[in-house]
Amino acid sequence: MYFVYVLKNNLTNKTYTGQTDNIEKRIDRHNGKLPNKLTSFTSKNKNNGKWELFYKEIFNTRQEAIIREKELKSYQGRLFIKNLISR
Repeated sequence: MYFVYVLKNNLTNKTYTGQTDNIEKRIDRHNGKLPNKLTSFTSKNKNNGKWELFYKEIFNTRQEAIIREKELKSYQGRLFIKNLISR
């Protein structure tokens, strides 16, 4: 199984969208509990609160997850996420 996920920063309300096959481990990376690239978006914003899982979808293949990740990163996808947040 593969996941497309949206993380939300609990202080800044910034969001991050990604895909993975191990969502728990990936969230730990985003929050600095496991090694991560120092230049990544979430690493640069780690001093501004904790990244929490806000939304996820499950797919059978990585290719399906990558396609959906790209959709969520598009203009329409960002509007979809903003609408979820504003509920």
